Amino acid sequence: MIRSLLLLILLAFIAESPEKNASPQWIKLFNGKDLSNWKIKIKDHPLGDNFANTFRVTDGNLTVGYEEYTDFNEQFGHIFYAKKYSSYLLTMEYRFIGDQAKGGPAWAYRNSGAMIHSPAPETMGLNQDFPISIEVQLLGGNGNEDRPTANLCTPGTNVMLNGKLFTDHCINSSSKTYHGDQWVRVDVLVLGDSIIRHIVEGDTVLVYSKPQIGGGAVSNYDPKEKVDGKPLKGGYISLQSESHPVQFRKVELFDLEPYVRDSQKLKSMIRKLSKRSVR
Repeated sequence: MIRSLLLLILLAFIAESPEKNASPQWIKLFNGKDLSNWKIKIKDHPLGDNFANTFRVTDGNLTVGYEEYTDFNEQFGHIFYAKKYSSYLLTMEYRFIGDQAKGGPAWAYRNSGAMIHSPAPETMGLNQDFPISIEVQLLGGNGNEDRPTANLCTPGTNVMLNGKLFTDHCINSSSKTYHGDQWVRVDVLVLGDSIIRHIVEGDTVLVYSKPQIGGGAVSNYDPKEKVDGKPLKGGYISLQSESHPVQFRKVELFDLEPYVRDSQKLKSMIRKLSKRSVR
């Protein structure tokens, strides 16, 4: 069903595009073999230091693990893809595995995320915990409670939600809970500083707009990077290490930028997409 949704999206954009000869294609951000084209930044460690082998490839999966940690000690980490994007469709397939690292905060149990519209990893301070970005929060079930995934968190940012400026740190999506070690597919439709849509296993579970810098929930950042009110038109994509082991077997992207040329057509397409039923 999700492939049908993606096909509808792409056909609609292609039909509207003035670039008739464009040749769109999926880009494998994670190649299934190594961490080529990714940059690592872990709190309290310099850029490029893959402390305790946090990020690695195992059995074809991008794995985030903590076997070599003695204590997590708030060493939150992010692995950034080397190229920035503005308008795109991001596809991820992930699962949580194993036990949480010793010293990991309770809220980080089966908790990870994909950060979008981030500044370059080179701008992060040595002791900065999270990039100023929009977080597509990925959660796994604990076997008992409802824990939806593809939620929204906003480290150093705000968005417009239901016509109002959303300044809280996180809000849950309408997704179901995925318990155990099952693989979950999340797609994120991002259209610059206009609209962002979270999709879980074919269902649209959260829609918001106008991502911008503002708010808190991020520390030790460079003040030059936090210009409150500045629209977030694009940026880097990163995956988190937050103390619970997680694997990604797919991280792919379809670049929609070649089709974003006419603002009125883009706005019209956003309205059409927001009204389109996924199921």
